Amino acid sequence: MGLVPTMGALHEGHTSLIRKAHSENATVLVSIFVNPRQFNDSSDFEAYPRDEAADVRVCGAAGANLVFIPSVEEIYPDGFQTTVRVGALTEPLEGAARPGHFEGVTTVVAILLTLAGAERAYFGQKDAQQLLVIRRMAGDLGIATKIVACPIVREPDGLAMSSRNMRLTAAQRAAAPILRRALSAARARYDAGERDAEVLRASMRITLSAEPLVAPEYVSCADPDTLRELERVAGPALLSMAVRFGAVRLIDNEPLP
Repeated sequence: MGLVPTMGALHEGHTSLIRKAHSENATVLVSIFVNPRQFNDSSDFEAYPRDEAADVRVCGAAGANLVFIPSVEEIYPDGFQTTVRVGALTEPLEGAARPGHFEGVTTVVAILLTLAGAERAYFGQKDAQQLLVIRRMAGDLGIATKIVACPIVREPDGLAMSSRNMRLTAAQRAAAPILRRALSAARARYDAGERDAEVLRASMRITLSAEPLVAPEYVSCADPDTLRELERVAGPALLSMAVRFGAVRLIDNEPLP
C-alpha cells in the first residue's frame, strides 16, 4: 500500500504523488484531512479551500483505490492528549514563523501512518522542511513506512502548485512567480561560482523587493540536513523562502547544487 496524505483542494501536484504511488504499489490510499492543529491562525483554517466531491473525483482519475476523509473527532477523539514533537529541525524557518505548526503536522502524520500501515508514504518536496521533519519523526519512532519525496510540480510560469494559490487575487497571481525568479536569481549566482551564502540570500531579497505586492517573511540558504544557516556553501545547500501576498502565504525552495 502507498499512502498519500493531503489536506484536500487537490491539484496537479497532488495527482503526481498519487500517480507515483500507483506506479509503486498494489493499493493507493489518499487521506484528506484539513488538520486544525497545524494552523496558527483560525481564520486561515476556516478559509482553507475544501471540495471533497471534486477531490474524490481527482483521486479516482489519478489511480487511487481508497480515499479516507475522517472528521476531526475521528483523528482527535474526546480526551486526546498526545503531541508528537521533533526537536531542532522544527525550530528555524517555518517553525520560527509558525510556532506549533510542526507539532500539528508530526502528530497527525504519525496518526495517519499508524492507521494506514502503508509500506510507503508520498510527500512533495515543496514543503522541504516538513519532509525532513517527517522523515526524522518516522525514523525516531520506528515507524516502518518509507517516506518518499516527490519533485515540485510547477505552473508554466514557474509558480509551485499549492492549494493556497486559488486564494490569490488576479494581481497577486500575476506577481506570484516572483518566488521562482528569486530562487533562480540566487541559483544563477551559485552557478556562476558564488559561494557566499549571504550574497545568495541578498540576491533573493533584491529580486523580491522589486514586487510591491510581496511581503517576505524569510529567505534562507541553509544546510539541507540540519537547516542551519550557512556562511559559505561548501556542499549541498537548500535555498528557501516564505512570502505573503496579503493574507495568502506561499513557500518555495531550490536545492543546491
